[in-house]
Amino acid sequence: MNRFVLATVLAITCLGTAAMAGVTEEDLLKDQESTENVLTNGMGRNLQRYSPLEILNKDNVKNLVPAWAFSLGGEKQRGQESQPLVYDGMMYITGSYSRMYAIDLKTGKEVWQYDARLPEGILPCCDVINRGAAIFGDNIYFGTLDARILALDLKTGKVKWNKKIADYKEGYSYTAAPLIVNGLVVTGNSGGEFGIVGEVQARDAETGELVWTRPMIEGNMGTYMGKESTMTGTLNATWPGDMWKTGGGATWLGGSYDADTDTLIFGAGNPAPWNSHLRNAGTPVEGNKGDNLYAASRVGIDPKTGEIKWHFQTTPREGWDFDGVNEVVGFVDKDGNKRYATADRNGFFYVLNRADGKFVSAHPFVKEINWAKGIDENGRPIYNEENRPGAPDAAAEGGKGQQVFAVPSFLGGKNWMPMAYNQKTGLFYVPSNEWGMDIWNEPISYKKGAAYLGAGFTIKPLFEDYIGSLKAMDPNTGEVKWEYKNGAPLWGGVMSTAGGLVFTGTPEGEFIAFDADTGEKLWSFQTGSGIVGQPITWEQDGEQYVSVMSGWGGAVPLWGGEVAKKVNYLNQGGMVWTFKLPKQLASAN
Repeated sequence: MNRFVLATVLAITCLGTAAMAGVTEEDLLKDQESTENVLTNGMGRNLQRYSPLEILNKDNVKNLVPAWAFSLGGEKQRGQESQPLVYDGMMYITGSYSRMYAIDLKTGKEVWQYDARLPEGILPCCDVINRGAAIFGDNIYFGTLDARILALDLKTGKVKWNKKIADYKEGYSYTAAPLIVNGLVVTGNSGGEFGIVGEVQARDAETGELVWTRPMIEGNMGTYMGKESTMTGTLNATWPGDMWKTGGGATWLGGSYDADTDTLIFGAGNPAPWNSHLRNAGTPVEGNKGDNLYAASRVGIDPKTGEIKWHFQTTPREGWDFDGVNEVVGFVDKDGNKRYATADRNGFFYVLNRADGKFVSAHPFVKEINWAKGIDENGRPIYNEENRPGAPDAAAEGGKGQQVFAVPSFLGGKNWMPMAYNQKTGLFYVPSNEWGMDIWNEPISYKKGAAYLGAGFTIKPLFEDYIGSLKAMDPNTGEVKWEYKNGAPLWGGVMSTAGGLVFTGTPEGEFIAFDADTGEKLWSFQTGSGIVGQPITWEQDGEQYVSVMSGWGGAVPLWGGEVAKKVNYLNQGGMVWTFKLPKQLASAN
């Protein structure tokens, strides 16, 4: 980059940060250790979802009691996947249908509400959910289902700016929590089932103006300061013909930030269409021609310029809808090495080197995986090609290709629901599901704004007595230290604390605290609706609080097939439940 341009950008960034009141870059950097606030999605931009608080612990968690509950009200419910944020005496949550609420932290009373007023014709893949917001300066930022990003005033909820990420009429949407880094609002996009192109965008937090864009699919051009920068990858290096123009790779879960290496890490979803035979990926080809980069990958990005530093593709030649978007969590292993961990939709738990994203190890975290025999020394799958759905057959009814039964299902060994890492135990707590699918390929052609799958599927449970499985996993060895089995699929986030606790919720509505070392259930509370939200904890007036959103929905009721029928009795809802450990009970046995 030109030195003058770089100096100008840095000067603008510094001036913008200095002019911002309220939350600073330093505050975001220290979010995990600051126990009175929760400023970021993931309780820290490394997404460990770990709190150093120890007021609440294994001995006294049984004394955790409700403090207040807040209803999202109205008829707009469906899935509530948001993670609350806490700042300056207020809680901020996003709700289904692109709504935001500010709640008084002491009373649970609504202070303001914002409704995005969505247009007709939005095309969300997997429910009308929203996964959270971001705070910087005196603004709060969140995205909408019609693929926009907004900045609202923290105190009043009034719109500061409202910018378009992409065209919702083409199938784009946005559901993730934005990420703030050095005065930039960084967003991804959703819509991988519609033949869109995954992209990461960075905007000036004060004005909303674009600084850079980085497409995830080879052949597409990035931009910097309003001009074309570099092409992603090499044109047609791993894609046939013009398929890179509709290649998928949606960045629909957002990203993390590693301050040690000054790197954004975003995941890219499935290549489009699902039918791998149309992408020269159905059978092994020379070199990596059929890999379809950078779909199904984790990508390290320079936050200043949007240039790609490194990539790691979890599922080259992807053909089962094994998105590569799952969160990348920075941690330090038992030998003091700085690593990343990510539990992929394909059923394998990967450890990567933080300096360059290189492969370190991979271990299965769900049972009976059959699409691959394992992962080789370079991190590439060792395929079971007989478990790849067959090419469309012109002679078959409807052109249907050979059907196979593949494990895990397309909803993944782990889907979007975030895992947690405990710095004391050194374990990851991974919410997973044990299921497979009948899957087959069909003919398909691209049409703007229409579904672009080229596949059919039916999800089936693997075991009669459970589907959901919360696993405590050692990232160094891949050993599962303990497992909690749940009848319905797990679809909510996990949080861990220095007090030796692990919190998560179930679709049956139960909010649970486990012993982080043993998996023993120590406390639970019935919230009245399925939990697909993300728990948080903070300290207030010397007492420790825990909060989670309750409201059944998400992808399982929409896409789950036989599994969806199994849990169709579950009620929708829209509540924030907040609990506290009263001071007088903190030392009670």
